Amino acid sequence: MKLLVDSGSTKADWVAIDESGSVLFDTHTLGLNPEILEESEIIHRLNSSESIVKHKAEVTHVFFYGAGCGTDRMKNFLKSVFATYFSKAAVEVYEDTYAAVYATAEKGEKAIVSILGTGSNCSYFDGNVLHQKVQSLGYIVMDDCSGNRFGRHLLRGYYFNKMPLALATEFEQTYNVDADVIKQNLYKEANPNAYLASFAGFLIQHKDTDYCQKIIFEEIESFVENNFLQFENYKEVPAHFIGSIAYYLQNEIQTVLNRYGVTLGKVIQRPIDGLIAYHTTK
Repeated sequence: MKLLVDSGSTKADWVAIDESGSVLFDTHTLGLNPEILEESEIIHRLNSSESIVKHKAEVTHVFFYGAGCGTDRMKNFLKSVFATYFSKAAVEVYEDTYAAVYATAEKGEKAIVSILGTGSNCSYFDGNVLHQKVQSLGYIVMDDCSGNRFGRHLLRGYYFNKMPLALATEFEQTYNVDADVIKQNLYKEANPNAYLASFAGFLIQHKDTDYCQKIIFEEIESFVENNFLQFENYKEVPAHFIGSIAYYLQNEIQTVLNRYGVTLGKVIQRPIDGLIAYHTTK
């Protein structure tokens, strides 16, 4: 039994397949970002799924693609946790961009592949090897055009009284905006990035308002400026996107890419189906 995992910071999709690629079960857990979680919390999240607990002794391979796995230290840490938990399995850990590539790029295709979800990432795939020009420093410093970045904008706009009154009223009716609650989630709870991203749905719901449009387009432009322009041939290859933010804002992304002369390729919300196809044929 092979376990394929696509994990962001907010949630992780798990699919178990046999040698022929038939799905044995699928399940979900909270995200398993090793940059922000201790081993005990990772184990707790694994144990939250009855399917994982029930079948963990049957697993022969784990292929994990996740946010926060861009350095060898984080990959080795997570690999060690999984190797102990799935005691009979060979474990491989990759950064989430590889899942995006396998789900979008055709065999041998050159493309820019981006992730816009709770966090954000951008790489160039030359048909064989993934290239990154920018080392991510995480949600506090980077993550342009991500869910957590949008949440930050909304909270700041609300507290600095920049949000239009009608939106602000609906915002405080939708979320608990008590300062103590916000600070508890940001500074004392696990996954502050996912907490910030939880506000992004409000932005998407109201994306046709002038206030939200300004935030959205500024962030998309920032993402393109800081990432796409790192690659000399960014106008010559398609730009594929993975993630919920990309999926729900694809029209806005298309508009900005047109300004930069970039061709929008595939936009996929979840790459797990692509992973099943890749590991079956591989």
